[in-house]
Parts: sequence; C-alpha cells; structure tokens
Amino acid sequence: MVKIAMWSGPRNLSTAMMYAFGARGDCAVWDEPFYAAYLKESGSDHPLAGEIIAAHEADPGDVAARCAGPIPGGKAIFYMKHMPHQMLPGFPLDWAEGCVNMHLIRHPARVIASYAAKRGAVTLKDIGYPQQLRIYERLGGVVIDSVDIRADPERALRALCDAAGIGFTDAMLRWPRGGRPEDGVWARHWYGAVHESTGFAGPEGPVPEMPEGLRPLLAEALPLYEQMRAEALNL
Repeated sequence: MVKIAMWSGPRNLSTAMMYAFGARGDCAVWDEPFYAAYLKESGSDHPLAGEIIAAHEADPGDVAARCAGPIPGGKAIFYMKHMPHQMLPGFPLDWAEGCVNMHLIRHPARVIASYAAKRGAVTLKDIGYPQQLRIYERLGGVVIDSVDIRADPERALRALCDAAGIGFTDAMLRWPRGGRPEDGVWARHWYGAVHESTGFAGPEGPVPEMPEGLRPLLAEALPLYEQMRAEALNL
C-alpha cells in the first residue's frame, strides 16, 4: 500500500493530477482534506465557505487521523491532494511522514493570473509559496513543475510513479469529461476548466505579463518558486 501526499498551491494543475491518479483502478483520491478545517479556523472568506464547512470534516485532528488511517475502498494507493496554505499552525502534520510526499509547483505569474481571475484579491498567503517551501523543508520529497507535466504528461507521470514505487498505467492520461464523486463542494467554483477536459492540456504558452498592481506579489513569490524549481525533477 502506498500513500501519496501531493502538495500544491491553487491554480496549479492540482485537480488534473488528482483526476489522473483517480483514473487508475487501484487508487483512491481525496480532494483537499483540510480545506474545511482551514476555513473554520481562519475565517477566510473563500467562495462557498459556509457550504464547505458544513459538508466536509472541519476538525483537523479527525482529518489527520483519516489521512493516517486505512486506504478507502481497500485500494492499494491513496492519493491526497493537499494545499500547503491550508495547514495552519497547530494542524497535525506527522501523518505525512508515512506518505510519499510530492510537491507540485508552477510559475507564480501563471498562478497569480489564474487565481485573480477566479477570486479577485490575492495575497502571498493565498497562493501558498512560503507554506509549501516550509513543508518541503520539513518532509522532503519529490518536486515537479507543472510546466514539465504539460510538456510531456506521460514522461512526467512515469517519473512520479517511479518515485512512489508504483507502476505507470496509460489510464492516467485520460479521464471522463465532468466532475468526480470525490470533488469537494468547491468544485463548481474552481474546477470549470478541468471539468471540460478529458486529459492534460498541451504545453503552456509564454508566462503572462503581470498588471502593475500584482507585480509586488510576483516579486515576493518568484524567489520562493525558484528555490523549489532548483529541486525539481529534471525531465
């Protein structure tokens, strides 16, 4: 049995990756286990916050126990999609020491542009770069850049499967159009593009230009991204 904790900021190919692993017949997936607990503790005004807290487990200790517990459905692999910024101080993290930890990164100009289009206001805490670096420094693991996945999905997924000690399957490259039963209730706000997809999109285009008002945020995030990019798999 293998448990994978995939750490990723928002707007970072994270849902497509969850769908890729979910397309395997031997893999259970869990969509942002700590999201409700994060919203309840932080009071953040995310879209659908009240619905998320009502519909999902909001006690971080109970969430951590499930992360450490049996794999749902008796599957051989458990893929958990985690957001570093949701791991508030005091939230348990020792459960992740028993996982294969992976860290999905993306150039912050792409993340900021995509996030701002969905939510408007955006801060460094919202997009999770400092929190992801701290988790990587504590847990270690495999770093992969979304630009490399988009450039050659099969090669990237084969490398991640090798790192996790599991076999690659072509099923990971395709999924049915629409949502998955495991989607959180937030899916209707955030997952529109991936729900229209049936696989990974092609290579990414040029890095977008930042509006003047977002350039200070990019300047904060870019060194953190570059620090993790230096640790990424060389595909």
